[in-house]
Amino acid sequence: MTGNNEDNCCSRESEQLHVAIIGSGSGAFACAIKAAENGARVTMIEGADIIGGCCVNVGCVPSKILIRAAQLAHQQRENPFDGIENNPPKISRSLLMAQQISRVEEFRSAKYQRILDNNRALTLLKGYARFKDENTLFVKKSEGTEEEVHADRILIATGSAPTIPPIKGLADTPYWTSTEALFEEELPDSLIVIGSSVVAIEIAQAYARLGSNVTILARHTLLYAEDPLLGEKLSECFEKEDIRVLNNMQANEISHDGNSFSLNTNEGILKADKLLVSTGRHANTVQLGLENVGVETDKSGAILVNNKMETSTANIYAAGDCSNMPQFVYVAAAAGSRAGINMTGGKARLDLSTMPAVIFTDPQVATVGLTEGQAVTEGYEVITRVLDMENVPRALANFETDGFIKLVAEKPTGKILGAQILAHEGGEIIQSAALAIHNNMTVADLAGQLFPYLTMVEGLKLCAQTFSKDVKELSCCAG
Repeated sequence: MTGNNEDNCCSRESEQLHVAIIGSGSGAFACAIKAAENGARVTMIEGADIIGGCCVNVGCVPSKILIRAAQLAHQQRENPFDGIENNPPKISRSLLMAQQISRVEEFRSAKYQRILDNNRALTLLKGYARFKDENTLFVKKSEGTEEEVHADRILIATGSAPTIPPIKGLADTPYWTSTEALFEEELPDSLIVIGSSVVAIEIAQAYARLGSNVTILARHTLLYAEDPLLGEKLSECFEKEDIRVLNNMQANEISHDGNSFSLNTNEGILKADKLLVSTGRHANTVQLGLENVGVETDKSGAILVNNKMETSTANIYAAGDCSNMPQFVYVAAAAGSRAGINMTGGKARLDLSTMPAVIFTDPQVATVGLTEGQAVTEGYEVITRVLDMENVPRALANFETDGFIKLVAEKPTGKILGAQILAHEGGEIIQSAALAIHNNMTVADLAGQLFPYLTMVEGLKLCAQTFSKDVKELSCCAG
């Protein structure tokens, strides 16, 4: 009798769709949950010691803790209100680091391990995966043994790793990547940051606010790929905080004497106690054996996917930073979820045309849709307006008027095409702009909406109003 039950169980299992997922980050878990909801059994394969991927462990979560702590330290040292005395903050980097680790562990336990423990359809296999064929993976375990995993559908969600530039001498020095910078126990007196995009500038400002003397080396300018006004105005904000920004600067040789770094640059020698190299990330795909299954990648190794997360090979999908999608955790999760749907018979697509993005400097950089340059390149006849934050009542009340809101619209119709924001709490503004673009609103539509007073997001309405009037001539809350 028992034998018959076992035979029936094995039969049901063999009939059940089997999904294998390489990775255990946000995209991987989103796919696993969705596939399991749709009746599949799921095997997640993870080679690292811990699950959860970049965001929770060495990315979004610990970085935002560091950034917030640095912001509070900065406000204690220098606040805009006459009636509140400034005082130098007492900072223990080791205590802050311990608190970061504790909160990371809480997140990982609640959002990843608990799901694995409570969902019987999910199984975790520890080891590094490599393709044998379109439906089979070799998984090499830590003890050296190898297991074969056969699956009906396979998702690649292996994330990314820091890209290290080929600078002479760099490899022989104890430089930081973002991981070391986030969890360093001691605060350096001086820090040089090579890089001028998201991660580089977030960590640079955080360390400056905690008390380090920070210099940023930008190969071009800050945020070179964004609307030029964003980098220009953010650089001015950094200069107010004594963060040195060196544009069009490159290091051609780097050395370390046991105590400090020396960088030979196109403008002379620079020295610092610590060096952060943050020049982008690349897809973790080299060891997967993609050539064995014909999965196409771009020149950097990122897997090419369509809007259904399908690769060039049937039944193999990809999501997150290992693919050619934007490297944001919420994009990875959305892609993973849609992959899980499509692996189990659905037809879900991911539309990134109104994807908002936030850089957590202070003021924050927030964008959605097309820049003015992109819109022109795509053939639009455009009209734009820039509203300085000194025209936003809440910014005035906060005594935080750095930055601006820029709206890009199609000139014949007034349809909103994009928004670029530099503002304190700018990340809390951008989603309203994203919804406006998603719903094909015009600047007149946006200008006619009711926005609560006093809020930062009211700046969107005011910027929209500038397409037809001078907001300086309006009273407060003018409709």
